[in-house]
Amino acid sequence: MPDNQRRKLTSAGVDPDRIPGHVAIIMDGNGRWAQQRGLPRLEGHRRGYRTVTRIVRVASDAGVRALTLYTFSAENWRRPQDEVSGIMRLIAAAAHRELRRLTDEGVQLRVSGRMEGLPDFVREALLADIERTKNNPGLVLTLAVNYGGRAEIADAVQSIARRVADGELSPEAIDEELVSKSLYQPDLPDPDLLIRTAAEMRVSNFLLWQIAYSEIHVTPVLWPDFAEADLLKAIADYQSRVRKFGGVPAPSGQK
Repeated sequence: MPDNQRRKLTSAGVDPDRIPGHVAIIMDGNGRWAQQRGLPRLEGHRRGYRTVTRIVRVASDAGVRALTLYTFSAENWRRPQDEVSGIMRLIAAAAHRELRRLTDEGVQLRVSGRMEGLPDFVREALLADIERTKNNPGLVLTLAVNYGGRAEIADAVQSIARRVADGELSPEAIDEELVSKSLYQPDLPDPDLLIRTAAEMRVSNFLLWQIAYSEIHVTPVLWPDFAEADLLKAIADYQSRVRKFGGVPAPSGQK
């Protein structure tokens, strides 16, 4: 990490040597942001997209290795049709528009969710970016699209059940490690830090298996207003915690 970036992080109260490896964000508040300004809800999603491009760069510069963003949940299909259609067009347009920047910055794009349920034009745009960035060495950016945590676990269980039915696997071999390896992104570590914007105090069916021991930071800031300072504040908050993973922390001065 360049010295100027280390100084920037330090001045924000962040230890450059203890950056969370994987950050997950529930991006909430786009609609409220728009309504507060008398704008259509879709305008809030457009502004939220701008925030995504900014935060991806900030996270990468700070040394975050993986960033997972809750982009469109399986439950979001229940929203008004014009809003859903607008979000789908926005996702596809962003995929086309951002490819060059992702490549230039070494970002690897992935998607978690049931992609077969997406409109063809959205799925094709995302698959093209996934293919073209798959060897990029930098930040792994995962968009959770048509995603549900329970659906992910159900899909993992079905995958395991097929292996058992085929005689490839015995029921006794099923353990937590196997379930983890059967999820959508099995090579990614569990999130160290889960951020939720707009002051909502729930996890909304997001990464239910993976966030078992994630530190949670909730901010009242609406996603379109979420800035670099807000991400660094969340990381500083994360660094102030003692992660016990169900155990007891060592006494002061011991490891």
